[in-house]
Amino acid sequence: MNETTMTGQRINPFFEPYNTPHDTVPFDKIKLEDFEEAFMEGIRRDNEQIEKTINNPDKPTFDNTIINADDDKEGYYDLLSRVSAVFSNMLSAETCDELDALAQKMQPILTKHANDVRLNKRLFERIKAVHRHHRKLTAEEKRLLDNCYDGFVRSGALLDDEGKERLRKLTEEAGMLSLQFSQNLLKENKAYKLHITDEKQLEGLPDTAREAAALTAKEQGLDGWVFTLDYPSYSPFMTYADDRELRRQMYMARNTVCTHDNTENNIDICKRLVNLRREIAQLLGYKTYAEYVLKHRMAGNARNVYKLLDDLIDAYKPTALEEVNAIEKMARKAEGKDFKMEPWDFSYYSHKLQLKKFNLDSEMLRPYFELSNVIKGVFGLANRLYGITFKENKDIPVYHPDVKAYEVFDKDGSYLAVFYADFFPRKGKQGGAWMTEFQGQWIDRKGVNVRPHVSVVMNLTKPTDEKPALLTLGEVETFLHEFGHSLHGMFANTRFESLSGTNVWWDFVELPSQFMENFSVEKDFLRTFAFHYKTGEPIPDELISRIVKSRNFMAAYGCLRQVSFGLLDMAYYTKKDAFDDDIITFEKKAWKKAIVTEQLPDTCMTVQFSHIMAGGYAAGYYSYKWAEVLDADAFSVFKKHGIFNRETAQSFRDNILSKGGTEHPMTLYKRFRGGEPTIDALLKRNGIKRKKKGDTTTKRRQSL
Repeated sequence: MNETTMTGQRINPFFEPYNTPHDTVPFDKIKLEDFEEAFMEGIRRDNEQIEKTINNPDKPTFDNTIINADDDKEGYYDLLSRVSAVFSNMLSAETCDELDALAQKMQPILTKHANDVRLNKRLFERIKAVHRHHRKLTAEEKRLLDNCYDGFVRSGALLDDEGKERLRKLTEEAGMLSLQFSQNLLKENKAYKLHITDEKQLEGLPDTAREAAALTAKEQGLDGWVFTLDYPSYSPFMTYADDRELRRQMYMARNTVCTHDNTENNIDICKRLVNLRREIAQLLGYKTYAEYVLKHRMAGNARNVYKLLDDLIDAYKPTALEEVNAIEKMARKAEGKDFKMEPWDFSYYSHKLQLKKFNLDSEMLRPYFELSNVIKGVFGLANRLYGITFKENKDIPVYHPDVKAYEVFDKDGSYLAVFYADFFPRKGKQGGAWMTEFQGQWIDRKGVNVRPHVSVVMNLTKPTDEKPALLTLGEVETFLHEFGHSLHGMFANTRFESLSGTNVWWDFVELPSQFMENFSVEKDFLRTFAFHYKTGEPIPDELISRIVKSRNFMAAYGCLRQVSFGLLDMAYYTKKDAFDDDIITFEKKAWKKAIVTEQLPDTCMTVQFSHIMAGGYAAGYYSYKWAEVLDADAFSVFKKHGIFNRETAQSFRDNILSKGGTEHPMTLYKRFRGGEPTIDALLKRNGIKRKKKGDTTTKRRQSL
């Protein structure tokens, strides 16, 4: 271990104070070999601190046992958490073959260490003693104690030695397979490219898509145009390309990833992960993995999850069928009565119907959504709601030139957080969008409020040689969504890091993010930043009117698509017996009642469904629809009092955003809202009418 520079020996950056603005990660100093060294030293320090705790001759107390296990940020716990945060984020946002190989090496070591901690008999005995007999605690301290005790129990602390050994093997294998799943998916997605050299095959595609494809080809040293499975490339191609055969190729490539006869096939991995999680749950005394997970969710049990999903199917399916029928009708009108619409035709003709009904498509809006203006708009929204401001600081190190780092200041001018924004697709970056942290928030023993370093990672439309980054409305919504998560992190104001920010139950964590999406179609918000990137002219009122009118275009279809994913998730994780079904056949059956379009026999969602296989949403994907009920209900308060109303926003901040997981989510929500949410606001927002007679589903209150 490097400890001194007296001999010129380099010190591992993780081992010393960062000496950067706000102690941000010194990405410019970290080398690949630093990670393993820091992991191993972090584990050593962790073990040393645990030994100190369990050998303490004093009676176990909250202060000498529980806090030692959660809040000793000046001691040995800091190193392992700081290196883990950087490493895990790089695996998703900026990985390479060497980092992937190191992850494969470290995964079993880290899983073993986590098991060693959670299955430590002497440590658990102290925690159990405190749980039974403790001083009077604050609500937050009690929450931490309960979480700590329950966390050990749910990790096998009450098992006998044989059970503990079995649990070790199961969790170690599950950890490795989750990592392999993600690495396979990234490799498969990045390996595909559609290379076009005949310009005639680009017919129908807008200039933005052509220019982006030309830039991708240039970056790969190729002539012509290259389209990839990254969303900013794939989505416009499927929406606009006239060449039906090429649309078919793209669709099949995207929807068959990780099913091919190669080393990146995820089918057996998915089967094994489902079985491993079932076995873990049953070993811990639960009938199913869903039962295990839902004990710590607002839904409470699978019955309530299915109730929500079934209620949504009942409410939305009739409209969804009408939506699909309208698209098929348009397709037959254009192509002939014998035309059979295939899945690769859906986006293409859906766009044409939207154009016909509302004279609107995403390309019309792109000129008004230039990225730098969108950034100003999103930051400006946060300022109008909460009074906070953002200032880019180029002295803060970043892990890639695409990343921007900002200092965030509260309404009184005090420092609030560091905010990183990573906007564009690239080779070593997973698809999709997410929010994460390099440092959480907590209050240390000296009373210093340590502020968070949060990051949003997205895959938005890149700038080209001809144009700046011009976004679609959907991409603006994605930005708002992830920014909502980041506000949850930035406003965190709790004593303990494990309870701060987004450390809440997973069917509550999507409320702040989905809440922010509501602003995307609000005229008063669009007026603050949507200016034409060439002329500077504001987006016309008439165009905004079309946006608002088209908001619910295909909303029912979109709802059922999310419901279908929730049904698939629950089908896997409510199984009580060993799973050995054919994945593709099982998938088609599991979500059938929410499907309103034809399913192709060879396509498969499961093998690329990162949320439920490797992303922590196993038995929890329903959370997006659960939280949608909450976000619609919450935004109705803003609509009533004004979408920029500071008093309402302050209540949302005080009661929800800053509280983290310090209290039960429903307690926090009711404190803001004044009562439990209902499904009414969501139905109203989506333009879904209740059933008239004999309706027993959508009329009753949605008890969350």
